[in-house]
Order: sequence, then C-alpha cells, then structure tokens
Amino acid sequence: MNSTHIVILGILFIFLMTTLGSALVFFFKNEIPEKVNTVFLGFAAGIMIAASIWSLLIPAMESSSSWGKWSFVPAVVGFILGGLFLVLLDKIVPHMHSGTKEEEGPKVNLQKQTKFFLAVMIHNIPEGLAVGFAFGAAAVVGTSVAYLSALGLAIGIGLQNFPEGAAVALPMRNACGSRKKSFLYGTLSGIVEPIFAVIGYFLAAQIEVIQPWLLAFAAGAMIFVVAEDLIPDSKIESHPHLGTWGVMIGFAVMMILEVVLG
Repeated sequence: MNSTHIVILGILFIFLMTTLGSALVFFFKNEIPEKVNTVFLGFAAGIMIAASIWSLLIPAMESSSSWGKWSFVPAVVGFILGGLFLVLLDKIVPHMHSGTKEEEGPKVNLQKQTKFFLAVMIHNIPEGLAVGFAFGAAAVVGTSVAYLSALGLAIGIGLQNFPEGAAVALPMRNACGSRKKSFLYGTLSGIVEPIFAVIGYFLAAQIEVIQPWLLAFAAGAMIFVVAEDLIPDSKIESHPHLGTWGVMIGFAVMMILEVVLG
C-alpha cells in the first residue's frame, strides 16, 4: 500500500469499528453487564493513555527539538489547551454522562438518549483529531515508518471504538425501542471521528510549524476524556481489579502496536 491508502485505511478503520460495535445490538437483548462494561471502559482508557504518550506527546517534543531545553513548551501548552477545548465543549453542548447521569451544558429540552449520544460524540472528537494529526505529521516526515506508526494509533483507537459502539447502541435500544434506531445512534456517534481526522490531517500536514502543538492538543483532549468520562463511567470503584486490569491490558496493547508498527 502507498501512503494515501494507509491514511484512508486508518481513518476508515476507526469508523468501521464503531459501526461493528453498534451492530451488537442485533445480537444481544440486554445492556452490557456492569463488570464487562468496566473492563471495556478500562481497556479504552488504557489505550488512550498509552496513545497520548507514545503517539502524540513524545512525537510533539521530538518535533520541537529545535527549542532546545524549552522543547517541552509546545507539548505542555498544547496539552493544556486540549483539556480546555473539552471544557468548552462541555459548556456549549448539552449532554449527559452515562455512568454518573450528570447533565452538562445548556439546559435544553432534549431526550436523555439524545444527550447521552451527544456526550459520546464530544469525546470522539479528540480521537478523530489524534488520528488525523498523527497521519498529518507522518505526511510531513514522509517515511513508511511514520505512516505505519500513525496506522498503529488508528488501530488502537479503532479497537477501543468497538466496545464503545456497543456501549452506545445497547442502552439506546431500551430507550428508543428499536434495534435499527439504536444501531444508527451508535454508528452516528462515531461519524465525527473520520470528519475530524480529515480536518486534523490537513492541519498537521499543511501547517508544519504548529504540528507539535496539535499533537499535544489531541493528547490533552484524550486524557481529559479518560479522567472525566471513561474512569467514572467504568465504575472502577465497584470492580477495582477488573477496571485496573482493563486499563493495563489496553495500555499493553497500544504499547505493542507502537513497537511493532512504529
């Protein structure tokens, strides 16, 4: 495959895995058992933490090496800005966290399933940006190793999108009473990922000077999602060993992908 094919494959893969996860609604009658959900969300958290470190923050610092001892500045500033970006989205988009049932954003008359759907869409945005920024950075470097490393990130994000799609679609079935509608909700929750991946790709590829800031921005946004959404929603305090092992396995999987493909 040439570089263009790798980029297209990576971007499509993250959306495909969300769609496949959503399709589980046609095979299961009930929601995901709490213990299984704890493992799934812990796994997703582990992947996102590892991806933020190896695929985003370390490359951000390496690409700003010309700053000398100040090479950490773009990474730190971009990281903080990524978190602030999620805070802004929390303020302007009405949504509800599935685990805590806490509502955030403007007070509008929307159904609970719609607010839950919007919550998932919000934390899918940084995942799409992360993949896009990684491929954009690879386009600047231009080597096959760089593209494969970005593909490894896309595979990791895609793997955690599978249980994520199921976690959206299965509860939606009870809320809207239709398997097809709940599948559509689950699938559409992931549509922002390829959209923002394309945006991220062209930003990172065309404006090389801001590349380290963008990579760190995506890392900060993803870590914010882990801390605010994935860990609380996993109810890890009820099943600490399951949740912890989920995080560790997800972290290890992303480590393997980074070494093998990067």
